[in-house]
Amino acid sequence: MEPEAPLSPALRRLITVSLGTGLALLWLIDLMGLAYGLGGGRPLGVLTLGFGTLVALALLLPDRRPGLVSRAGAAAPGSLVLTAAHLALAPLDVSWGLLETLALLLLLVRTTRSTPRPAAAVALSAALGAAVIALPLRTGLYYDVLTFSFLLTFAVGGAVGLGCYLRLLDARRARAVAAVRQSERMELARDLHDFVAHHVTGMIVHANAALMIQETSPEQVRPLLEGISRAGSETLDSMRRLVRVLREDDHPTARRGELHAELERLVSAFADHGTEAELDVAPEVRGVRLAPEVETSVHRVVQEALTNVRRHAPGADVAVRLGLDPRTDGGGLLVEVRNTAPAVRSTTPTGGPGGFGLAGLRERVEAVEGSLTSGPTPDGGWRVSATFPALEAVAVSPA
Repeated sequence: MEPEAPLSPALRRLITVSLGTGLALLWLIDLMGLAYGLGGGRPLGVLTLGFGTLVALALLLPDRRPGLVSRAGAAAPGSLVLTAAHLALAPLDVSWGLLETLALLLLLVRTTRSTPRPAAAVALSAALGAAVIALPLRTGLYYDVLTFSFLLTFAVGGAVGLGCYLRLLDARRARAVAAVRQSERMELARDLHDFVAHHVTGMIVHANAALMIQETSPEQVRPLLEGISRAGSETLDSMRRLVRVLREDDHPTARRGELHAELERLVSAFADHGTEAELDVAPEVRGVRLAPEVETSVHRVVQEALTNVRRHAPGADVAVRLGLDPRTDGGGLLVEVRNTAPAVRSTTPTGGPGGFGLAGLRERVEAVEGSLTSGPTPDGGWRVSATFPALEAVAVSPA
C-alpha cells in the first residue's frame, strides 16, 4: 500500500538486471575490439578490459565494504594511471574502453548522489569526471581527443546533474520522513500529557479520601494507598515515554477505556463506503489492560491502515483482528489489519500520491515499546501488523 522506499523491489531488480545486461554487452564489444587488435598492445588491452570489468563490479556490487567512497577513490586515479600508460606505451589505440567509460559515468552518478560529506562528493566527482574526459587521450589522435573529450564533457555534466537531482530527492524525502516522525512524537506527547494529568488527579483524590477516613475507617486506607501506588507507577511509565517523544496534530484519538468501541466505529465507518470490513476481537483480548498511550497507538494504527486501504486499494475488503501475541506468552496485544487485492488496479492512489504514514506509525509504535511490520500478502493484498505491550490481564467471561 504505502511503500517505504521510492522504488519497489521488483523495479530495483529490473533496473539492476538491465544495467548488468548493458555492461555485459559493452564488455563483449571491448573484447571483440581486443581480439581484432583495436585496443593497442595485447597486454595493455587486457589490462584495460580487466580494469573496466573491476569498475563495473564496483558499480553493481552491494554497498558493503569497501564503501562507495573507497571504490570511487580507487577508480578515478586508476583510470588516469591507465590513460597515462596508454600515452606512454600505445599512443595510437583505436578503442579506449567503452565498458570503463559507462561504468565510470554511472559511478559518478552514484558518487554525486550518495557520498555523505559534500566536500568528499565534490572531490570524488571532479576526479571521476576528469578521468572520463581524459579517456580519449588514449587514442593519441588530436582530432579524436578534441571531439570525444568535448562530447564526454557533456556526458559528465549530465551525470553530475542527475546525481545532484537524485541527491536533492533523497534529502527531500529524508526531511519529509523526519517531519512525519516529529509530528507523531508531538501527538503522542499531547496524549501522554492528558493521561499523566488524569493519573495525577486520581492520585490526589485518593490521597484526600485517605486523609479523611484514616480515623473513622482505617481499614479502607490500604486499598486507597494501593491505588495511589499503582497510578504512580503507571504515571512514571507514561512520563518515561513522554521524554522520548514530542508531537501534536489534529488526529482524533480513542477515549480512555473505550478502545474496542472506537475501533468498531472506525471499521463501521469504513464499511459505509461500500466495501466489506469486519472487526474480530478475540475474547481473551477484552481482559487485557493497556496503558493509555498504548490504547491511542492501537487506535492510530488501525485508523492509518484503513485510510491507506481507501487511498491505495479502493474496493478492497478489510479484516481487522485483535488477539494475544503468541511470541510473548499471551502478555502482549497483536493488532493486524489485512486487506484483499484492490478491485481496480491504479498507479495513482485515490486522493493523490502517498506520504510517509507507515514511517510515522512505526515511530509511534516503537515509542510505546511495540513493533510494527507491513508487507504484501500472497493474494495481492496488504497486511499491517503491530504488537503492543500489555499491563496485565484480568479474568473475563467469554460471553
